Amino acid sequence: MGEKEEDQKSVTIPEAQQLVDNWIKTIGVRYFSELTNMAILTEEVGELARIMARTYGDQSFKKSDLGKDLGEEMADVLWVLICLANQTGVDLNEAFLKSMDKKTQRDKTRHQNNSKLKS
Repeated sequence: MGEKEEDQKSVTIPEAQQLVDNWIKTIGVRYFSELTNMAILTEEVGELARIMARTYGDQSFKKSDLGKDLGEEMADVLWVLICLANQTGVDLNEAFLKSMDKKTQRDKTRHQNNSKLKS
């Protein structure tokens, strides 16, 4: 990766895991504990849920919600998830590919045969 991090247009999952690890070790001092990061992940998912409920659901925006960015909230969730993966030795790329394979095998015809999903 010869480019500056802020100049990158996209990253792979392994690159994202490495970027987060590098940031933690150079700027963030150290990882928070796994339990602390699990609590932070829950908090970040809650913030994402709040924006989703106000943007796509029936709740109205409060002044404190205005200016919140959906993509930024999703990225915050991803950041903490990557931290947890790094801390616990999970290769997210490998895990994601296994998950896709599992879902493909398990749900090969399940969703296509679901009358609730037909237009």
